[in-house]
Amino acid sequence: MGSWGLRAAAAGDREAVAELRAVVLRGDLERLGRYDEHRVRQRFRDGFGPGHTWVIEVDGAFAGCVALRPDGGAYWLEHFYLDAGLQGAGIGTAVLRDLLERCDGEGATVRLNVLRGSAARRLYERHGFTLESEDDVDVFMVRGPAPGSV
Repeated sequence: MGSWGLRAAAAGDREAVAELRAVVLRGDLERLGRYDEHRVRQRFRDGFGPGHTWVIEVDGAFAGCVALRPDGGAYWLEHFYLDAGLQGAGIGTAVLRDLLERCDGEGATVRLNVLRGSAARRLYERHGFTLESEDDVDVFMVRGPAPGSV
């Protein structure tokens, strides 16, 4: 695993993240019959808010992004994309662990949604997320604060 870090996202990161999203979600979206080359990018562009988003850098280079959007006393983990060439190297696990420790420190619940059949679901389950609900496309998961974390 290379040296990784998080930096605050800026408006100028929008297109790089939109492109990464299109690449990393393509297989799952195609499997679900939902891939649209334009829509996959535009949905991100339309909802991108750099205020709660971080860019993941590995060895100083753009490698992905993640957002943690506040929602009352909870957070939504969103837009967690990592370059496919870096997946499986422990970087996603390290980033997720860091963010969850922050949430645990606040005693906050974290929610997310992941595409049905996505391998990412196993990562979230290993970190304590459980099924909240699901539909034809998405699986909604939740994780309360770790016991004794506040």
